[in-house]
Amino acid sequence: MSQALYFIIKTLTQLYLLVLLLRFWLPILGADFRNPLAQGILRVTSPLVVPVRRFVPSIGRLDTSTILIAYVIQFLTVLLLLTIGGYMVDTIPIMVTTLIELAVLSLNLFFFVILIKIILSWVAPHTHNYATALLTTLAEPILRPFRRIIPSIGGLDISPIFAIILLQAAVIFLQTLKPIHV
Repeated sequence: MSQALYFIIKTLTQLYLLVLLLRFWLPILGADFRNPLAQGILRVTSPLVVPVRRFVPSIGRLDTSTILIAYVIQFLTVLLLLTIGGYMVDTIPIMVTTLIELAVLSLNLFFFVILIKIILSWVAPHTHNYATALLTTLAEPILRPFRRIIPSIGGLDISPIFAIILLQAAVIFLQTLKPIHV
């Protein structure tokens, strides 16, 4: 029973955290908020973000209220999962683990964005819709440096492969830094 509860709590909070992280990254990466998917992300996250924004204003494109809410949700999730597992841990390791978990979740977000973009380029090349526009906004800042270094081979862009390798290496490295494994 506790494993099922652990799975449900972790999965549902990670899904919501992914949406919050999207809200955090979209303005930084210059997303078009007229996009219906971006508007949906705003709509889902606004009930928590808007009240906090009254006390924690944004700093330029950095949406501090959104990242603060994501941090608090992740912190409470780690605390709850440790409690379900019967562990008692000091606050500092939980705070560090929370920060690393959010960084890993962001890296995984970019990993899946690039992976979906690759699959769409095979299945539906040259298709433009709201989803592909949002994926492009998220993926291009990550892929651009790789495209400068790695030339395409016979018209085939292999830079996403190297971006994915680097993203996963960063995830593995960050996982080793976590003081608590939840």
